[in-house]
Amino acid sequence: MPQHVRKGDMVTVISGSDRGRTAKVLKVMPKRGKVLVQGVNVCKRHTKPSQHQQQGGIVEKELAIDLSNVLPAVDGKPTRVRFQTKDDGAKVRVAVKGGSQIGQALKKASK
Repeated sequence: MPQHVRKGDMVTVISGSDRGRTAKVLKVMPKRGKVLVQGVNVCKRHTKPSQHQQQGGIVEKELAIDLSNVLPAVDGKPTRVRFQTKDDGAKVRVAVKGGSQIGQALKKASK
């Protein structure tokens, strides 16, 4: 299944406790169907001092959310994604609302 979200995209969370929040994608994990979004699904972990982290305390960390719970944001509003193939064979993500191109085109792999 083609991915509608890529690293660096601005996305809107459409379900869950962070619904409506718009943020940047830090990492996409397509095999797990998860995405890591900046400032979304943050958990707090209490850590003891160690050699790796000299000072203990409360560390905030983003956890992955399901890929189906985010949509790319175009002009600040969430939109679904359609895929088009250009004449030169490049695959492009296009916003359903407005028809604008999202991100860079993927070049067709040469054989």
